[in-house]
Amino acid sequence: MTLLFMLTVCLSFLALLATPSFATNQANSCRSYCGNITIDYPFSLDYGCGHPGFRDLLFCMNDVLMFHISSGSYRVLDIDYAYQALTLHDAHMSTCDTIVLGGRGNGFTVEQWRAPYFNPTPDNVFMLIGCSAESPLFQGFPGKHLPCRNVSGMGCEDYYDCPAWSLIGHKKVGSVYGSGPPECCAVAFEAIKAINLSKLQCEGYSSAYSLAPLRVDGAGGWSYGIRVKYSVQGNDEFCRACEATGGACGFGTDGVNQLCMCGSFNSTTNCDSESSTSSKMLLSLAVALAGSFIYMTTWIMGSQS
Repeated sequence: MTLLFMLTVCLSFLALLATPSFATNQANSCRSYCGNITIDYPFSLDYGCGHPGFRDLLFCMNDVLMFHISSGSYRVLDIDYAYQALTLHDAHMSTCDTIVLGGRGNGFTVEQWRAPYFNPTPDNVFMLIGCSAESPLFQGFPGKHLPCRNVSGMGCEDYYDCPAWSLIGHKKVGSVYGSGPPECCAVAFEAIKAINLSKLQCEGYSSAYSLAPLRVDGAGGWSYGIRVKYSVQGNDEFCRACEATGGACGFGTDGVNQLCMCGSFNSTTNCDSESSTSSKMLLSLAVALAGSFIYMTTWIMGSQS
């Protein structure tokens, strides 16, 4: 009777061990939050999670989400997963109420290998302030065409009307620039590929963006910040298949190859295929152990008779 009870218990345990629900824990361990901002694929806070092109990018400090690239650190105000865009804030960026000089602003420059993943949106205007006549912006000045122009209806002519300019003794320069470069030069990011205040020899900058083709009443109604479009390069079917089976998208120690993180194991395909393989192996092991147990039980009972 005792041997029969032990046999029943062992077989029940081995059967449980062989089931997929016991063998795998497909919790999405990478999904998390920082303050009230959701951190989801392709972003992550933990190394190994998210897309490899977005690694070492976001940091959460005292519930404040920070975005770090070669030009500096920015506070993340919003991540719009539907439109694949981030809204960033630079503490030393000028606005309509404050002009910050001294070249302390970060501007916006990404590492070359990250460039395919991040670019300010086409409707984001950068207004460079107090740039030197020797600035690369004005080489060939005044005969050569300058990159200064309005972007999505936003530019320096409206920006000059902000109250902050009256605090620094603004002297508006004519459109011909005969006596020197303008105090403000509005450019699109694509025109110069990087906003680096040191290389451009500028004292400060402002950045504003438009979320809709609506005419606002002057620069006081603009949205100030850096609106960055992000892009996941390549075929993303791997990640969709991973998430559909309860996994979280991540990458290996090489920082390149993608993995599907399935809780108790990682997969190079998806959680279902790996859990199915694992279940078959465990079932085979269970059958083998059960067979050995039955054989030993039969042998012991036979030797006692």
